[in-house]
Amino acid sequence: MYQFFDTLINNISNIMYSYLLIIMLLAVGIYFTFRTKFVQLRLLKESIKVVTEKKDDGSVSSFQALMVSTASRVGTGNIVGVANAIAIGGYGAVFWMWIIAIVGGASAFIESTLAQIYKKRDNEGGSYGGPAYYIEAALKSRWLGVIFAISLIATYAGGFNMLASYNLVTSLSGYSFYSESVPMICGAILAVLVGFCIFGGGKRILKVTGVMVPVMGVIYILMALLTMILNIGMLPEVIKNIFVAAFDFKAIFGGFAGSAIMQGIKRGLYSNEAGVGSAPNAAAAADVSHPVKQGLVQMLSVFIDTILICTATAMMCLSSGIVPSEELSGAPFVQTALATKFGAFGPVFITVCLLLFAFTTLIGNLYYCEGCLNYIAKRPVGKTGMNIFRVAACLIVFVGAMLEFGFVWNLADVLMGIMAIINLPVIVLLSKPAIACLNDYLKQKKEGKDPVFKAADIGIKEETDFWK
Repeated sequence: MYQFFDTLINNISNIMYSYLLIIMLLAVGIYFTFRTKFVQLRLLKESIKVVTEKKDDGSVSSFQALMVSTASRVGTGNIVGVANAIAIGGYGAVFWMWIIAIVGGASAFIESTLAQIYKKRDNEGGSYGGPAYYIEAALKSRWLGVIFAISLIATYAGGFNMLASYNLVTSLSGYSFYSESVPMICGAILAVLVGFCIFGGGKRILKVTGVMVPVMGVIYILMALLTMILNIGMLPEVIKNIFVAAFDFKAIFGGFAGSAIMQGIKRGLYSNEAGVGSAPNAAAAADVSHPVKQGLVQMLSVFIDTILICTATAMMCLSSGIVPSEELSGAPFVQTALATKFGAFGPVFITVCLLLFAFTTLIGNLYYCEGCLNYIAKRPVGKTGMNIFRVAACLIVFVGAMLEFGFVWNLADVLMGIMAIINLPVIVLLSKPAIACLNDYLKQKKEGKDPVFKAADIGIKEETDFWK
């Protein structure tokens, strides 16, 4: 039965990414890139400025919302996912990861701006929202909103959290103490740690991720830079190979499922989640004077994830001289690459990074799920109901540590793909208010103002909890 299900998920994943999602992701990203006049490039400096704005009233700041979405984006996929993409798809996969991040930045901007426009007010005066809410508010379709919410919960509490747990365990496989019991022990410890955090509620999640994400990201990038400096003689050849392999169409179409394009887009999407509809759930919680500000912040998160951290992993591995292969992939590939210059410290460093990345991914993912549970229930889920969900989420983390490579990756890809298939057409249909919102922001900036948004100024007729 397991073998049948494994084969089925693998076939669905290949069909989904070989045909449908590659076209949708690139088409929607390119469409929004031109509709916004390359917002991801021309307003990149503005996004950095916006993220530094401070909130002194205890509400969720742009920076905190960025850290929650980055906690979910910056995870084991930035290490293991990138290594797998290179091992399976070759050097060219790195190029296609860059492309999906660059065009995806525009999609991320649109979806997070929409989440801000249609966000809802909670009992304490704060805000919440996401794709489920803008689907219902603007398209008047609660049933589609519920389907999206269910798919998000399945993806993040199920597929992604099992994968994060599994990826952490793989980093231990090269140590002498590793045995058949390690996955079970490791899964149990990780489940307990996650449970301790999530039973503290959303505010604790914000505090934990706000500290851990910047620290671990900076240390990891510095380590990658040091590795590249030590291997600087290899970099010109690495960069050449990336571009040559990216356009080796004979190799690409000779085996598309394992090609540079397929692997680059799959792992790039898994890593940065642009257009999937996850980050808008964090974006809606931010207290900003204009929706565009949070759209810019989430756009910046895509760049941090892929252009900085994924590239750091790729260059760290490829400049080491270790030849990527399907036999040496994932965490062991990265650990072997670092061991060439740092000896036994290299594998230990990657294990520690994976522990931190996996942990922040797990709690960031569950933050998204709680908002969708409330949407499905039409009210805040009670303490008993939420605790049942949290226990189930911890059990999923435990189980994920003991699953197999192909199954966990394919399941995560398929569930993520379902979210993207729902969200991408929706944000195209709702692009008009998001573009009008961007124009309103730029108009006010040109007038020397700190932009403040009013829904009526761009012709929004739907009732909004904010922006009156």
